[in-house]
Amino acid sequence: MSALRDRAQRRIKLWLFACVLAGSIVGSMALPTTGHAESTSKASQTSSATKAPTASSKKPRRYPTGGLPDSARKSYALAWGVDQLSVRLAESGQLVRFDYRVMDVAKAAALNDKTSSPYLLDEKVHAVLKIPTMEKVGPLRQSTPPAIGKSYWMVFSNKGNLVKAGHRVSVVIGPFRVDGLIVQ
Repeated sequence: MSALRDRAQRRIKLWLFACVLAGSIVGSMALPTTGHAESTSKASQTSSATKAPTASSKKPRRYPTGGLPDSARKSYALAWGVDQLSVRLAESGQLVRFDYRVMDVAKAAALNDKTSSPYLLDEKVHAVLKIPTMEKVGPLRQSTPPAIGKSYWMVFSNKGNLVKAGHRVSVVIGPFRVDGLIVQ
């Protein structure tokens, strides 16, 4: 029975990977082209520069500002048993907090594994942040066993304020990796 479950999980992961890969290929094909449209848009920008900007005249954003799309959130929930993934700066900016909620204890065990070292990667500034270890407290992450429906956190040291609000970051904990989280 365990072998069947493992095969089914491998098939689901392979299918999710194929979907993400296909989506990235289709997304790259939809990039805007340069040419005549670019020259006409510059002319319209100069004429609209004299007008006051309104809410309806704002240019739509290419990427969602809320972080992960719903399909990615569902993928992480199926594969790793976690949702509500978020990254926030602490008040001083010296710490970055990663939060998540556990939906499936068995799948989310990799995130709570004490032998794996968590890292926060910011490719924009080429930074790799680690969890600081305090003398009397220990590592700044929760050490309780995961429970369904509870939220957990870990804090990364942002010495030098390299990671800033609005940056897209990745969190790596052993085999777990989540990409595209926007720092709030």
